[in-house]
Amino acid sequence: MEDYEKLLNQAYDQVKQVEHNGNRFEMPKLEGHFEGKRTILTNFFQIATYVRRDPEHFQKFILKELAASGQRDGDRLILNMKVPSSKIIFKIEQYIKEFVLCKECGKPDTELIRKERLNFIHCLACGAKHSISKI
Repeated sequence: MEDYEKLLNQAYDQVKQVEHNGNRFEMPKLEGHFEGKRTILTNFFQIATYVRRDPEHFQKFILKELAASGQRDGDRLILNMKVPSSKIIFKIEQYIKEFVLCKECGKPDTELIRKERLNFIHCLACGAKHSISKI
C-alpha cells in the first residue's frame, strides 16, 4: 500500500497545474489608431464575432453610446472623431454586460431572440430568459 501512495504522490507532482482566473470569457484586446481627426478600430468586428453578436447591432450600440458618427470599412470601424481607447473599451464592456452575459449564471453562452415586439437574451447554459432594451 505504501508503494501505491508513493507512486500516486509522484504522479501528482508531475501533473501540470492549470492556472486560470476562473473566468473563461475574456474580451480580445482592442486594436486601433488615430488618423487625423478619426479613430480607426481595426479589430472591432473580430470582437463582435467573438461575442457572437451581429456586427451591425454592435456597431449601432457603440456609435450611439459614443455619440459619434462612423462607418464600416471592411473589418474596420471608422469613427469620425477622436475617442480615447479607454472610453471605447468601457462601452464594449457595457455592451457585453447588457447584451451578452447571462444575468443569472454570468456565462456568455447566450443568444438574442425576438418574440413579437420584445427582445430577449436567452441563456443556452441555464435556460434563463431576460428582456432587453432595443437599440
